[in-house]
Amino acid sequence: MPSTDAALWCVVPAAGRGARFGGDLPKQYLPLAGKPLLLHTLERLAAHPLIAGLVVALAADDARWPRFSELDGKPVATTTGGDGRADSVLAGLRALRGKVDDFHFVLVHDAARPCVRAADISRLIEHGVPAGGGLLGAPVRDTLKRADAQGRAAATEPREARWRALTPQLFRLGELVAALESAHAAGVAVTDEAMAMELAGHKPLLVEGGEDNIKVTTPADFALAEFLLARTA
Repeated sequence: MPSTDAALWCVVPAAGRGARFGGDLPKQYLPLAGKPLLLHTLERLAAHPLIAGLVVALAADDARWPRFSELDGKPVATTTGGDGRADSVLAGLRALRGKVDDFHFVLVHDAARPCVRAADISRLIEHGVPAGGGLLGAPVRDTLKRADAQGRAAATEPREARWRALTPQLFRLGELVAALESAHAAGVAVTDEAMAMELAGHKPLLVEGGEDNIKVTTPADFALAEFLLARTA
């Protein structure tokens, strides 16, 4: 098993179109505090001492990628992503073969999470490696409602033992590739890497991360992300 001080590669799926935003510019290239959202995320990851390099999965027709090959002295490679997030993650993982042994751990991080804290990445690696894999998450603290077909509150759901899944997520390269390939073959659309691993019989460790590790999903999130970027490290 690799030690927790071994540097890990990180896959960043960035082939999406950001359909919620409209317009011609994909969400990951929209400006945030003076630079593209994606660049903030990559810089945050590259600055971490336990990250060895980055693989970014891009759309086949992406003409906006700035074509740099390193950030903060770390190598940055690219590959062509797929139609869905899981396809892009799988493409990134396959691109790592030859650089990383199947038994070694890799990270996967959302392109639209620019505010992840370095301390949370460190804690995920520290606890996730000996556990065989894990993910950052946040316990649900709000009251949960189940809606009916008319959008009315039909029931209150228990929030105990409920978590929101965040990224990065951390798994062995070979196990994650196998889990994603198995889900694809079964026609299951997985929404994150942990779901694929769960379907393959694994129980990833939930490592609590900061609530400010937001995913920029709507236009209103940009103002919040800009506020948080100045206050997280």
